[in-house]
Amino acid sequence: MTDSLDFAALRAAYAAGADPVATIERVYARIEARGADPTWLHVVPKERTLAAARALRDKPRDLPLWGLPFAIKDNIDLAGAPTTAACPAFAHTPQNSAVVVDRLIAAGAIPIGKTNLDQFATGLVGVRSPYGVPANAFDPRYVPGGSSSGSAVAVAAGLVAFSLGTDTAGSGRVPAGFNNIVGLKPTKGLFSTTGLVPACRSLDVISVFALTVPDALDVARAAAAHDPGDPYSRACPGDLSRRAAPKGFRFGVPKAPLLEFFGDAHAARVYADALARLEKLGGTRVEFDYAPFKATADLLYDGPWVAERYAAIETLMRENPDALFPTTRAVIANAAKYDAVATFKAFYRLEELRREAAGVWDRIDVMALPTSGTIFTLDELKAEPVLNNTRLGYYTNFVNLLDLAGLAVPAGMRPDGLPSGLTLIGPAWSDAALAALGEAFHRDTGLTLGATKMAHPAHPPAPAKSERIDVAVVGAHLSGMPLNGQLTERGGRFVRACRTAKRYRLFALAGQTPPKPGLKRVATEGEAIEVEIWSLPAGAFGSFVALVPPPLAIGTLELDDGAWVKGFVCEPSGFEAATDITHLGGWRAYVAKGLKP
Repeated sequence: MTDSLDFAALRAAYAAGADPVATIERVYARIEARGADPTWLHVVPKERTLAAARALRDKPRDLPLWGLPFAIKDNIDLAGAPTTAACPAFAHTPQNSAVVVDRLIAAGAIPIGKTNLDQFATGLVGVRSPYGVPANAFDPRYVPGGSSSGSAVAVAAGLVAFSLGTDTAGSGRVPAGFNNIVGLKPTKGLFSTTGLVPACRSLDVISVFALTVPDALDVARAAAAHDPGDPYSRACPGDLSRRAAPKGFRFGVPKAPLLEFFGDAHAARVYADALARLEKLGGTRVEFDYAPFKATADLLYDGPWVAERYAAIETLMRENPDALFPTTRAVIANAAKYDAVATFKAFYRLEELRREAAGVWDRIDVMALPTSGTIFTLDELKAEPVLNNTRLGYYTNFVNLLDLAGLAVPAGMRPDGLPSGLTLIGPAWSDAALAALGEAFHRDTGLTLGATKMAHPAHPPAPAKSERIDVAVVGAHLSGMPLNGQLTERGGRFVRACRTAKRYRLFALAGQTPPKPGLKRVATEGEAIEVEIWSLPAGAFGSFVALVPPPLAIGTLELDDGAWVKGFVCEPSGFEAATDITHLGGWRAYVAKGLKP
């Protein structure tokens, strides 16, 4: 096995004949060599993980995450492993994994264990846990960043190839900056949050930590899917394909005096160098007024979203408040200050700020902000636990409130040996565009990966190549629907949500278990019907088609952009006794209404 766990190195090793069992053996040896380590709250028994690695030998090698070991923040469920959210009194063992975890496992990834965090994901420091503090990968005297502390440290230390964190106020970005790794904070709703212990349910996203941007994007492609069981899930309107770095772009920089480093000259210097690097890459610097973004950030912990944190653990707060870490309890107890009137006032203020802030995107393509304005030692944090935590959210707290996407990338090393990060922020669904710029920036820094001292891959990593076939699905095979597993277990990858051309009608077929629709192409009075495009390995296409029952069949569909793809059609006999549901626009709307054919 390669020493590095970046995707390019692992894939090259596998292509040369390495076995994922050897990868798992090396991962466990590294974990064991660290001894008692508060990075982990639960490590999956080695034999169970080795069995999963052996099972991969019989699965397609072109699964997008085949043989890649990963860690899971311990507020995200893994079946059979305890979920604690860093609170022993809250601990329980779920029977089912989170939807995102299931998708990653189906894509070939191997879960190693659950990682430490600021209790109930409340904090940006990584020290608010009764289980101890994961050591900053560069200097244990400094905070590791939170709340996804263990997930970031596990990647930076070379213990896993990638990890899942969460991000409500910056928890997927600040730890990345403090540990010299990539932190992808996706657009809200891109990943399902079913199986996540909520912090602020209306704002939470599951995030990705990785050693490189392409690695993080590969995980995002495997994880992304609309989940009908998650009311905050949204179908991505585009795709997450890798793109070329932009040749010209406008990047926004806060105007003085709101460009803040809290007296940290080292952080200011790395940021200035990062801006110069963006200009070298073809960007144009544009200063903008940061005031509405700062005002939005200030709402997060001085408004009703604190009450939303209380709502997530209401029973525990009411019946056993002493079970909480003292600082966590003090922060969440502030919920008592906010009543319904205050909540609506905060909502009104947020909409005012949203409108004020929206104009910036007419002048810039991306924001380029410090991931954090400074970093604190453990002693400095102990002296000012709330104020210094707040300072770490200066450039992060507004992002989910304003429905933006973010990508934290390593920016440079400070004279004191600590890393510092840059965060690229864009409008919702700009995830792939941010990744293109972030990859170019990170590669240009010449930084080694995390704390491993391993060089950045010489060539962008890519999954094993094989012919794939795109298939348009319209009903029970949609993301989150009963038969979606027939795609994922064959290495199917979600590509995008879209519509057919306006030449189809949709019918709920009679006598189908589970219920299924049928598409009928018509010469007149057709409509555009919602579909999803899934990519299947060519070798798996035949076995998938063999599962399609009559009167359904695989034919060719016309999409609204003029493209033609393989997809579900229906034989004429199927429309007998069927119900025309074209007016609903798609199968999801029909299922949501609880209707029956």
